[in-house]
Amino acid sequence: MTETPPSAPGKGCGEEDCACTRRTAMKAAGATLGAAAFATALAPLTEWAQDLSVDQFLQKHYREMSPAEMAQVLERITSDTLKHHGVQISISDVKPRPDVQFGYALNLSICIGCRRCAEACHVENNHDRASHNSYIRVLEMTQGSIDLEQGDATYTHAVPAPGKYYMPIQCQHCDNPPCTKVCPVEATWKEDDGIVVVDYDWCIGCRYCEAACPYHARRFNWQAPEIPAEEINPVQAYLSNRIRPQGVMEKCTFCLHRTRQGRLPACLEACPTGARVFGDLADPDSEIRWILANKRVFVLKEELGTKPRFFYFFDK
Repeated sequence: MTETPPSAPGKGCGEEDCACTRRTAMKAAGATLGAAAFATALAPLTEWAQDLSVDQFLQKHYREMSPAEMAQVLERITSDTLKHHGVQISISDVKPRPDVQFGYALNLSICIGCRRCAEACHVENNHDRASHNSYIRVLEMTQGSIDLEQGDATYTHAVPAPGKYYMPIQCQHCDNPPCTKVCPVEATWKEDDGIVVVDYDWCIGCRYCEAACPYHARRFNWQAPEIPAEEINPVQAYLSNRIRPQGVMEKCTFCLHRTRQGRLPACLEACPTGARVFGDLADPDSEIRWILANKRVFVLKEELGTKPRFFYFFDK
């Protein structure tokens, strides 16, 4: 069910892959010029690179880095977080678990639209506090309708409301994700366990992936996230909930910093009704496999052929 990852940037890039070629060439130039001269050379570059250190700009793509190189990157992120936010974090590069295929299911019959899942996502993933950003939108829908365009994500009244049901939407972690195909620098891809990720240090903020996603699941950091030091979640992962820089895309990662270590997503733990089910699609004895076999399950926009790993169902 997984997508075969494309070749790593910088390896076999053709002339048409100008973004890869430029960045690879700049790495070579940096190695030749030295740090001081290269820092001066960086000054005229486009806005997306203005806040990058030389080490950040020369950093290899995630899938090219050796364990030693990743350790250096994690050390830099730890140091930068302490410097800019005053918080000592524990950050790791959590790899997929062998033979695991993650999936998510949501029982629309018992979701009450309380948005506690969205709030848990906001806190767990170190989102900017002023914008109230979250990877989850909860749509209030009219019973009998499945027209997402008619859903209301801005309701303020008490829930659940009569005649309504509620549909949380987040990244669907598609097996055929259109978002990964349009990225000009291969900064987003699907991992072996089915999770679609973003290398925030490689993303150039072009927002092509945002335009390609039919579920409106991607977010753009318009400004550097501001989070009070005491509210920062210090347990972080490189591809997950570390504090993202300004000008990059981000998205739900199924809380991979938790789920790849045997824990549940934060949104699931916050749900007061038990509407959310997360598990291993490769395990025939898992709860999510039972739901797929015994409930009336559907996926959003099935006609697009994206093959989501996020499933919805009703009890009746």
